[in-house]
Amino acid sequence: MKNIIAFAGSNSKNSINKQLVTYTSTLLKDSNVSILDLNDFELPLYGIDYEEELGIPDNAHKFLEYIKSSDGIILSLAEHNGAYATVFKNLFDWMSRIESKTFFDKPMLLMATSPGGRGGASVLEMAKNRFPYHDANIIEVFSLPFFGNNFVDGNIVNDEYNEQLKNSVEQFKKAL
Repeated sequence: MKNIIAFAGSNSKNSINKQLVTYTSTLLKDSNVSILDLNDFELPLYGIDYEEELGIPDNAHKFLEYIKSSDGIILSLAEHNGAYATVFKNLFDWMSRIESKTFFDKPMLLMATSPGGRGGASVLEMAKNRFPYHDANIIEVFSLPFFGNNFVDGNIVNDEYNEQLKNSVEQFKKAL
């Protein structure tokens, strides 16, 4: 059985991206999926002075170990002003100080959702361009626009988007 980690690049308690990750995890019937919450990996803001004085915090090492020991990654990025949410960028920065090839060539299903019609398109484009430099093996990219209209009671209610996600999950599973 494959071990998958799934997480949202958000620290919101009501994260729509975490809801999407949670739903997506239910589509992986033959895998052990661990849903991680960035709130459980609190970190100080990255700074070289902090690193030189106090070292790299344990939570950065712990999260990186989850990635390293997994067979695959499901990540749904929150988009703040067209970029990664600060909490994700900070974690990413800390982890890259431990290992620049942060994603260890693990198959990745990269996703985003948003309340608006672009579905996190800007942050997805940023990640698609940046993550391969950190050894990301992005298998599929999925975007869910208009979250409030298309996701109800823990499920994608738009058949077209639901089929797109299921197809993306199938491609991701084949890469594991």
